[in-house]
Amino acid sequence: TPGQYIVWWRMQIAWSLLNSGQLVSQVAEKVGYQSESSFSRAFYKMFSTTAGKVRRNKTST
Repeated sequence: TPGQYIVWWRMQIAWSLLNSGQLVSQVAEKVGYQSESSFSRAFYKMFSTTAGKVRRNKTST
């Protein structure tokens, strides 16, 4: 659905921003989430890992 695609696209952008070392709270805001916790739940649901781990590891997509 279009809604799922938008969430997928936002999460791809978020992954890239986290890999660049940006804070989870900053990334959440940049990709349109008003709450870091809502962003974190959506991120985990998409990738089965936490946004904080991605930021710390700075692994490639």
